Amino acid sequence: MTILTELHQDHVNLNKLLLMLQQQVDKLRKGEQPSFSLMGDVVEYIASYADGFHHPREDKLYEALAQRSHGLDEKLQACREEHDALKIASTHLSDAIDGVLHDAVMPMAEFADLLEEFVTLQVRHLNYEEGELFPLIAAQVSDEELAVLSQQLPMPSDPLFSEKRAHEYNDLYRELIEELNRS
Repeated sequence: MTILTELHQDHVNLNKLLLMLQQQVDKLRKGEQPSFSLMGDVVEYIASYADGFHHPREDKLYEALAQRSHGLDEKLQACREEHDALKIASTHLSDAIDGVLHDAVMPMAEFADLLEEFVTLQVRHLNYEEGELFPLIAAQVSDEELAVLSQQLPMPSDPLFSEKRAHEYNDLYRELIEELNRS
């Protein structure tokens, strides 16, 4: 399995969680009671795994691929900038969720907008990598080079989707499985 395949699987997993967040947005928009604790768990996972491991791994990959072509360099730089913006968005949303969970006053329409903006940013970023950046990398980098990069940049253990699931994500995993069974 190459590094691009591993990163793609991370994206598939993140999309599942983003779908769960979008469903919470939909509940908010309908005036229904969403699960703020579920939202908090999803955003905390994204902040810890995606921002803490997945994006830094991608950034190291992108550094290793720099200066192959001007077009690739532009896309790599844009992606690194998105990673920085996504980390800020995760922190901002996490703070808002913590506030709501601790009875801070925030209009639900404003909270729904913030949550939906977060989901939109994340989905747009994943679509950019999957639709534009990864195909360009695959076209310019040999399978052998990707295999070497996979060795140099090993995949961290995913605390939610790996067999060695972290205890703190058991509830989120259970919710995810239930949601997938309902779909």
